[in-house]
Amino acid sequence: MASKAPKQNIDESKLSLTKPKTTAVGLPAVANALKISLEQMGPLRSIQTLLAVNQVDGFDCMGCAWPEHEKRNAAEFCENGAKAVAEEATRRRVTPEFFAKHSIADLKTRDDYWLGQQGRLTHPMLLDEGATHYKPIAWDDAYELIAQEIRDMEHPDQSVFYTSGRTSNEAAFAYQLLVRGIGTNNLPDCSNMCHESSGSALVETIGIGKGSVSLTDLETASLIFVAGQNPGTNHPRMLSALEKAKKNGAVIISVNPLPEAGLLRFENPQNISGMVVGTQLTDDFLQIRAGGDQALFQGLGKYLLEAEAQGRKTPGLPTVLDHEFIKDHTVGIDEYLRYLEKAEWDDIVEATGLTLEQIKSTGERLLASSATIVCWAMGLTQHKHSVPTLRDVVNVLLLQGNIGKPGAGVCPVRGHSNVQGDRTMGIFEKMPESFHDRLDHEFQFLSPRAHGFDTVAAIRAMRDGKVRVFIGMGGNFVRAAPDSEVTEQALANTRLTVQISTKLNHSHVSTGRRALILPTLGRTEKDTQRTGDQRVTVEDSMSAVHASRGRLKPASDHLHSEVAIVCNIAHKIFTGSDNLPLPNTPKADWLAMKDDYSIIRKHIEAVLSGFENFEERIQNPGGFVLPHPPRDARKFDTASGKAHFTGNELEFIRVPAGRLVLQTLRSHDQYNTTIYGKDDRYRGIHGGRRVVLINADDITELGFTDGDMVHLISEFQGTERRAENFRIVSYSTPKGCAAAYYPETNVLVPLDSVADTSGTPTSKSVIVRLERAEA
Repeated sequence: MASKAPKQNIDESKLSLTKPKTTAVGLPAVANALKISLEQMGPLRSIQTLLAVNQVDGFDCMGCAWPEHEKRNAAEFCENGAKAVAEEATRRRVTPEFFAKHSIADLKTRDDYWLGQQGRLTHPMLLDEGATHYKPIAWDDAYELIAQEIRDMEHPDQSVFYTSGRTSNEAAFAYQLLVRGIGTNNLPDCSNMCHESSGSALVETIGIGKGSVSLTDLETASLIFVAGQNPGTNHPRMLSALEKAKKNGAVIISVNPLPEAGLLRFENPQNISGMVVGTQLTDDFLQIRAGGDQALFQGLGKYLLEAEAQGRKTPGLPTVLDHEFIKDHTVGIDEYLRYLEKAEWDDIVEATGLTLEQIKSTGERLLASSATIVCWAMGLTQHKHSVPTLRDVVNVLLLQGNIGKPGAGVCPVRGHSNVQGDRTMGIFEKMPESFHDRLDHEFQFLSPRAHGFDTVAAIRAMRDGKVRVFIGMGGNFVRAAPDSEVTEQALANTRLTVQISTKLNHSHVSTGRRALILPTLGRTEKDTQRTGDQRVTVEDSMSAVHASRGRLKPASDHLHSEVAIVCNIAHKIFTGSDNLPLPNTPKADWLAMKDDYSIIRKHIEAVLSGFENFEERIQNPGGFVLPHPPRDARKFDTASGKAHFTGNELEFIRVPAGRLVLQTLRSHDQYNTTIYGKDDRYRGIHGGRRVVLINADDITELGFTDGDMVHLISEFQGTERRAENFRIVSYSTPKGCAAAYYPETNVLVPLDSVADTSGTPTSKSVIVRLERAEA
């Protein structure tokens, strides 16, 4: 039998510490995955679900977007994937009786862990204006309520439609069509808060905002950088690919403010030798200061140019630089060189916190490499200067021709299972004109061209009373967003908030004047519509599109699929009133699309390049890979038709005296805002989450001792934000840097502190001071 949900929030008084691990996965990971699976699902259900995860005829893991090989293991999942599956396939239920027992005031006192552990939502629920409790509502009444609020808007931009990365391609495509049919491009999504900087930099430099490598490339690379990323917790299956790369002779360089166990030593549970012997993955660990990555890559560029001037060579090239590639496929190198000349070695050393010898030694690794890949995640994307940082990453790769050749390229590692696919489907506030043209032709209407709100702009608009309706499809908007108190108040300013969800979270208790919870099917569950069982598709981090089909009986007879919810809302809005204030609407048969998802795929095929013969190609094991011109043919969809070198002013964080730069991060028992447990096993933190990891010298210099309780106060443009009662933990992190878990510290991230160009919140560079907590 599955265990009961917790009755209390996490008790931080029981927090304990052990020595951080230097090895990841192995038997402890297997044991923990089984423990949580059995607690949530029981033995038989655990077998049924876990053996279907990421299988050709099974369902795609709702965790990370790491790809699979065509040939797969019987157990094609990681520890955190098992946790994600267990959370969704749990036997625990949140019923109308639960909501009758717990008021909104009560639920607001519960932490993220407690809320998530209560189980699956079973019925559509309404919180009416002035009410203290959610009450059940019929589906048709819920759809009519949403449609009426949309009809009553004075302008389409009074609505905001958020999307998380677990939404399928079919649901995402229908969703964006609904939104553009209403007449707005207000389509913020979780990409705005994580990889938007990647997309901004890559579109500008290589013409496409996606990674250019495959699993085969990664496993055959000569040199791999893993920068600002912790795959041991966030993408554990990536460790297997790095293990293969290592055995094939690759050199791996880890660039991170914190030592991460998964990048030190990996014990592969898929085979006996992997468990017993293990593999040391990292050759060089560069413990960089937060926000110092741009300086590192500028330093590497300088070093390559110095080596070129000395007449040195790179394997496979007559010189260090790939002059033929630069001449035939790039523009802008002169501007790049001018900025490199301006960058001073002293500034580079200060910004990185590394020694000059470490940087030059890394330069030697580049000189010895015949094919280089740079992987990155949030550690590079959530700073004010993140876009220039990633431009400089691309610059270094372009110098040696490391785009569009085997074993080389850019590898932004996406954090959620279909976040890349959602963007491909049109979940973006500023899609290109070509997309709108093809959408208009397919559905015989005129879609809006004015750019919509991204996540930060949406919060500002709600804060200022400019939004009437907020709809969130998946995710936990209020806890994922920055500046938590501002975000909560922003949502409270709306007339209606709608959350399409599988499980309870804080977005259900931070509401507009009225609120709806629409419970939906999960990936694990059988999706049966009028024409029979349906399947959906997703796109992974490496542009492979494949099918996903759930097997379990739905958690409740009252669940609707995401596709059905979107199509029913659209049908109500577009056919429900003669005085509908919409100038034009898409010519779509919404009820037919709800009944048969292959109709949606036919529309996708007509609108999006690369989806030709969509239905036929997802029959193939592993699906199909979307075109990527830089990777496939060294063709670049930029204004010049070539890859762009860029000149970037060197930027880095200068921390004021008595202050620290804080990065927010995940614990190991966590995926995004979902808290699976109370521990961060690899970092040696057990039974609590309100900790701040600080360099030992900083602790002493600031007048504290290890174990002291403090309040964290962020400072931005004369305004302070507080997160209270955190325990100081002495930890290996660069001087001047600190780290703490989100979402508890999202309250410290200022809404107006965003990355240039991309608008991504600067969650990895929050300036804070410590204030002693009263005993």
